[in-house]
Amino acid sequence: MKYKDFFTKEKIRSLCVAFLLISLALIFQYYSSAYSTRNSSRFVGDIFLDNLPVVNMNGVIIEGALLTILGGVILLLCKPKYILFTLKAVAIFIAIRAFFVAVTHLGIYPDQIVPGNDLVDRIYLALDLQAGYFFSAHTGLPFLMALIFWDKRFFRYLFMTLSFVFGVSVLLAHVHYSIDVFAAPFMTYSIFKLAQYLFPDDYKLIEA
Repeated sequence: MKYKDFFTKEKIRSLCVAFLLISLALIFQYYSSAYSTRNSSRFVGDIFLDNLPVVNMNGVIIEGALLTILGGVILLLCKPKYILFTLKAVAIFIAIRAFFVAVTHLGIYPDQIVPGNDLVDRIYLALDLQAGYFFSAHTGLPFLMALIFWDKRFFRYLFMTLSFVFGVSVLLAHVHYSIDVFAAPFMTYSIFKLAQYLFPDDYKLIEA
């Protein structure tokens, strides 16, 4: 699929729908995280976090996340046949996660490593990437990309490795409960299958 193939009424309409879904999902996420923060309860115990040392992993969690997002955008621009399905799948991911964040508003775990105050950290916070617990977007989004690029061995292993590294990092920094990390691949796989069901024509572009 070439970029010239996007200049059809059908593809432009599908791309507009994708951006609309992303926009609505981000708005939903903003209000969901605001509600969750406002109504957060006390923290709960966690068998992993109770026994893991607190390690400052902000370099991975913040800079790593932003670089991964940037890399993902560049990858999609280089492989346009993945754009439509990926945008819609990510929109569903954001919206479903926002729903779960709103209904699982636990308090912050003690000794959590928080972002600093430099420019990169402020960008990270402005994008609302620190909000909510269940389920971990740091773990889930790279895993979603691995599923989408499953037939491309290099990208499959790259994104699965990133998912694992982010999962370990957020646990060491105590910014996620263990259930948030361990549940993320299962939630993400369900979201991927849902996206396949809802947008079969966009997925067929990947398979072509």
